[in-house]
Amino acid sequence: MSDIGKILVGFGIVMIVVGGLLLLFGLLFGKVPWLGRLPGDIHIERGNWSVHIPLATSILISIILTLLLSLWTRR
Repeated sequence: MSDIGKILVGFGIVMIVVGGLLLLFGLLFGKVPWLGRLPGDIHIERGNWSVHIPLATSILISIILTLLLSLWTRR
């Protein structure tokens, strides 16, 4: 059971570091104008509500992270 606790604490620390880096990135470079507005992202507006589904952005981020992690874990 202590292994699960260590994994959760490690995951929490990683999330804090990633969140801090994202905040720092946003402060230094401002908002990335194309992120969330790629062709393939779905945006629906009807009356008083709107829905934004960043499908293409999610796929792009997934591909980039997969490439980076595969390069990082390769020996």
